[in-house]
Order: sequence, then C-alpha cells, then structure tokens
Amino acid sequence: MVESAENLNGLLRQYLPKGCDLGQFTDEQIQQIEDKLNRRPRKRLGYRTPEQVFELSCKRVALRS
Repeated sequence: MVESAENLNGLLRQYLPKGCDLGQFTDEQIQQIEDKLNRRPRKRLGYRTPEQVFELSCKRVALRS
C-alpha cells in the first residue's frame, strides 16, 4: 500500500507542486485533477483505471445484496 500511496503522490505533484497553496485552486480545478487521475490507467490495476475498478467493485457488492 505504501508504494501505491507514493505513486499517487508523484502523480499529484504533476498538477499540484509540493508546498503550493491549495486555496489558489477552485473546486472545479481540483475536480478536473481528480477526474484525470481517476481515468488514468495504472499498471498496478492491470492497466484499468481506478474509476473502472471502483465501478466493478460496486457491481460485485450490488450482486451480493
């Protein structure tokens, strides 16, 4: 888990430089960054996006209910 957290930190730094004031970004800008990261395929997820993996897990839970 630590490795994936460090990887995510690196991805975030592409958009939000270390030490930057997050107050300078609008909610819409933060949402755009979030969307880009959630739609980016990850090797760790078998080249699926976090968004795809989340949707699949939701479907599995719904089927169990």
